Order: sequence, then C-alpha cells, then structure tokens
Amino acid sequence: MSQENKQKRIVIKIGSSSLTSLHGEMSRRKLERLVDEVVRLKDDGHEVLLVSSGAVAAGYRKLGCLTRPSSLPEKQAAAAIGQGLLIEAYSDLFISHGYVASQILITRSDFSDEDRYNNARNTINVLLERGIIPIVNENDTVTVDRLKFGDNDTLSAKVAALVDADQLIILSDIDGLYDSDPRKNPEAELLESVSEISEDIEDMAGEPGSSVGTGGMRSKIDAFKITMASGIPAFLGKSGNTNIIYDAVQHTAKGTYFESADDAVNLDSKKQWIAFNSGPEGEITIDLEAKDRILERKESLTINDIYTVKGRFDKGAVVRILDSNNEEIGLGMVNFRSGQLKNPSDIKDDQIAVEIDHLVCHIEVPIPVGV
Repeated sequence: MSQENKQKRIVIKIGSSSLTSLHGEMSRRKLERLVDEVVRLKDDGHEVLLVSSGAVAAGYRKLGCLTRPSSLPEKQAAAAIGQGLLIEAYSDLFISHGYVASQILITRSDFSDEDRYNNARNTINVLLERGIIPIVNENDTVTVDRLKFGDNDTLSAKVAALVDADQLIILSDIDGLYDSDPRKNPEAELLESVSEISEDIEDMAGEPGSSVGTGGMRSKIDAFKITMASGIPAFLGKSGNTNIIYDAVQHTAKGTYFESADDAVNLDSKKQWIAFNSGPEGEITIDLEAKDRILERKESLTINDIYTVKGRFDKGAVVRILDSNNEEIGLGMVNFRSGQLKNPSDIKDDQIAVEIDHLVCHIEVPIPVGV
C-alpha cells in the first residue's frame, strides 16, 4: 500500500468563508459539498476530525444583526445560536451517509491544563477509533480574548498535534502560499512545497483576505510551525476547488505542502504540550555555563545552576528558562515549588531542578515557544 493510500488520521480545518454565502449566512450547498468529500475519505477507511469555524457567521442573522457583529457580547450571543445550527446541519448530513458526528467545544485553558489536555486527547481518540467524526470549535460563547486560541488555524494545528494526526489540511480562500500577494501581483508564483519556515517564508505571509474569517496567512504560517515541529505533514489549499480535500490526501491537489525535512527535530507529545499549550507560570535564570551544558550536552539543570527565581508555582509547573544575559533559552518543567527553589536549604546541590527530558529549547527547535 502506497503512502498516499494508507489509512490516515486527518484533521481538516474549515474556515468561515468555506461555509458561508456571499451574504454571510451558512451555505447549505457548501456544507453538503464539504461533507461529501469527508464521506469519501471515511469510505476509504480514514479517520477524520474537523476543526470548523462558522458559528458566529451561522448565527448572527438569527440574532437580528444585518452584518457580522463587532462587540464581544454580540459575537458570543451569535455563536450561541450558530453553534447549534452548525452542528445540527453537520449531523443531519453525516447521518444521511451513515456516519455519526460529535461536537467538542474547547477553550485555551483546556489545553493549558495537562490533565484536561490528556482528557481531551483520550476522548477524541475514542471517537475516532469508533468511526465517529469529531467536530471541534473554540467555545466562543464563554471565551474572552485573553484566553482565546486567536484563530482556528492555530487551534487546528494544536488539535493535530494533540491526536498525533497523519496530516493537517487547512482550507482557505487562496490556493496556497505565494511568493508575493497574488491579489496585487499577477506574476506571483505558488510555492508547491515548504520544508522550513524561514524568515523569507514569514515575509510572504499576508493579511486576512476575507471579511468573514479572522485568520490571515500569518496565522496559517504560525500553525504550520506547530505541525512541522510535531512531524505532521500539512497542506494549504483553496476551499471550493473540486475534490480539494481528497486530492490533498493523495498529494495531488493544487496548493502548498508543508513538511519538515527527514532530519528535522520533532517534538514528542510531552514537549508539544510544554512548547505550545502549557502557559509558563514563572521564570528561572541560570548561568552561561549551565546554558552550554543543556544545549550542547543535553544535561539537566541542578539547584546550583539557578541564579534567580520569579513567580509562584508548584512542582511540575512549566517555567521560562533565561540565561544571565536575560535571553530566553526555552521552557522546562520543574521538580520543586518556587519557594523551595528560592530557599533551597533543604535541597541537595546535585538534585535535579529541571530534567532535560522535559525541556524545550529555542535553539534546538526553531519555533516560537508558546504559539
């Protein structure tokens, strides 16, 4: 069986513009076309999870708004209406094909707590293994801005890492990543593959291209940093193109494929949680000699390596690690409470303060920790 034809676990991110009409309301025709493609994958034996936008777009007209609301309370009220309409439409269409859909509403805090993170993983794994299609969205009705993922591009990448997906497919209103803005430059060329998110690649990212969605190319690039660091191949293509999802799985679709080189460093599940979801609770400063040891010889940090401790945290918390020049090295999980590290009279000098197995370093992994 070829790589393209093997059974895969596929996460598909659907933006608002992929589900709504020109007037901003949910388009039944677009939804039916999407479901038909997902069903085709399911019939081939693939596991499929959807990260779907569209709740606010589906609900704001029913709220009495003529245009998409801008205030947070109105957005949340629209989402409260639209989320039910959206999942009902998905469920009806999937049931007509013999498949069951399920709804999972999450917030960033569900990912920042390791127990809840693992509970979410276990729940989704059960659903996928039973042949059910999880439909994930941020719980917009209760989430405030400071606790939001920011956009569903980031959410889809984190969900793909959470469930150890074989592929992430992000559908957008553009064919892929171009070397310049194709809306302004007719000579812009599509990049068919990207193996590293370099500064040049980041410079190519544009601003949001849709009045319905919230995520632009910049957010998609940030999402692909997560998948590439997690060893998950990803694809960006235009929604509405015929068979775009099915062809993306076959690696024949028009778009951009993001996949790290074979020798790239991939984060395991523990480091993925630390790097992308944990939310550091404090800071520790170490000397330059200790910095060299953990980066070059992969040695853990001892009590003697620590200069200063900031913040209040418990054993097992994730903290930022800085050198004596105040440059951030990475994130690590501590073995002692902050009070013990600040007053280590009862701790032996050689006891491990931060284990290297639980350390994510900027230099090791060229990604912005905490995306």
